[in-house]
Amino acid sequence: MITVMRKHHKVLMILITILVCISFSWYWNRTDFAQMNNGVVGRIYDRSISQVEFQRNSRLLRLASQLGMRNLAQTLTIGAQNETEAYENFSWNLMVLRHEAEKLGIKPTTPEIATQVKSLPAFNGEKGFDLAAYSQFADHILGSMGFSEAQIEELAADQIRLERVQKILNAGVTMPESEMRKDFEEAYAKMDVAVVRFKFEDFNKDVATSDDDISKYYASHKEQLKSDEQRKVKLVQFALSGAEKKLTGKARIDVLQKLADKANDFTDALQAKGADFDQVAAKFQIAPKETGEFSQQSPDPLLAGTPALVQSAFSLTKDTPNGDAIQTQDGFVIEHLVKIDPSHQLTLEEARPKIVDALKTQSVRQLLGAKATEIAQKLRENLPGGKSVEEVAQAAGVKAEKLPPFAMADNPPGAPPTPPAKKDEAPDMQFIKQAASKLEPGEVSDFVGTPQGGLIVVLEKRETLGPAEFEKSRHEIEDRILTNKGQIVFYEWLRERRHAAGVEEKKAQTAPG
Repeated sequence: MITVMRKHHKVLMILITILVCISFSWYWNRTDFAQMNNGVVGRIYDRSISQVEFQRNSRLLRLASQLGMRNLAQTLTIGAQNETEAYENFSWNLMVLRHEAEKLGIKPTTPEIATQVKSLPAFNGEKGFDLAAYSQFADHILGSMGFSEAQIEELAADQIRLERVQKILNAGVTMPESEMRKDFEEAYAKMDVAVVRFKFEDFNKDVATSDDDISKYYASHKEQLKSDEQRKVKLVQFALSGAEKKLTGKARIDVLQKLADKANDFTDALQAKGADFDQVAAKFQIAPKETGEFSQQSPDPLLAGTPALVQSAFSLTKDTPNGDAIQTQDGFVIEHLVKIDPSHQLTLEEARPKIVDALKTQSVRQLLGAKATEIAQKLRENLPGGKSVEEVAQAAGVKAEKLPPFAMADNPPGAPPTPPAKKDEAPDMQFIKQAASKLEPGEVSDFVGTPQGGLIVVLEKRETLGPAEFEKSRHEIEDRILTNKGQIVFYEWLRERRHAAGVEEKKAQTAPG
């Protein structure tokens, strides 16, 4: 479709109704991958999903990110805690979205898809759609990702499906004015707060572990005390030279495309029957590099800093020891599995350091939590007597720190912009804000755990905002709240639809090459 757009863009509106998507290779098209014997990662809508189909959908996430499709990428990766989970969520959720959109009768038309493509951020120039930017992306980026222009149109249609499903679900979303006013005041009213902090290191001296404690812990947690799986891989690199790394723009893209072609030729050679990784490398006149043994948590220096390489290494198996070409900052890498050392049960002595750390952490948290609860109670009992927070805290043997007034959010919608101030925010400020937001003036929070230890918050005063301030921000606040509520409605719908589709919540090796 867009190839024709590039060649005949002056007559686009005449031809657009008869344009068709360009065909592309069988590996990347939307054939029935479930019929291919390439490993099953799960089931959905009573059919098996192969690793090939799953990874193809996952690769579309990378393309969506390159195209600037932020809404589609963020919405369909909701809940992901790391890159692997993001690819997994996107693949399953994309299948659910397409299925449910079809049930709802949502079928993007050819003109609608073309319009959506032209609005993508990656192709946005000073005067709107930039045909040159599109051509450069199609000619130099898509091939290295294993895609064609048809996948741009595919994702554009998915964006239309998502927006229309969201519109249907959001039709019944409302927000009472009383709730809007409350949310406005909670977000933008400044608070005067005092904080009592507790640090782990202050309690370490009071903690000791005995051999009996260690033995009991080992006996009760033995199944969880296992070594990390270790792996060793070889890899070949198709990388930019020192001079080529300095290239920018089209010159850099052209060189990367040539490297991508070489990497694809290498992976093709590995597909031949009886192909040997070292022999293929020798044929390409490349000396493979070999890692030491490494775990997923502590990768080898050759892989560190590139999560996709680590995830790919742990997706390899004895039956499929060769990975796909993975793009790095300065080229492409192909991995080959050399060795797997499976996770094994630790002996008591092997597990001792882990057990001692766990027991100390557990004991320190208990001591810290008990002390903080005691101090919080003393503050609640003595503050009504008229003394300041600092005086009551000092009498209880701790120090209370008064913070500069702050609000949950910096600048209300509709308010004049203020110059950006240099922020020297404490690392636990978000914990303080969350605790303070739930308090009324004069109240003391419960103990709040933090990575550094924990804290107690005392809300001394909250600013009162008048109706006029709310009215200045009403429309923007209403739009934002309705958008947020709409997202919640969509995510609940998606969760229910995934369950109805029979999505198996299991991890799959999805990081694309």
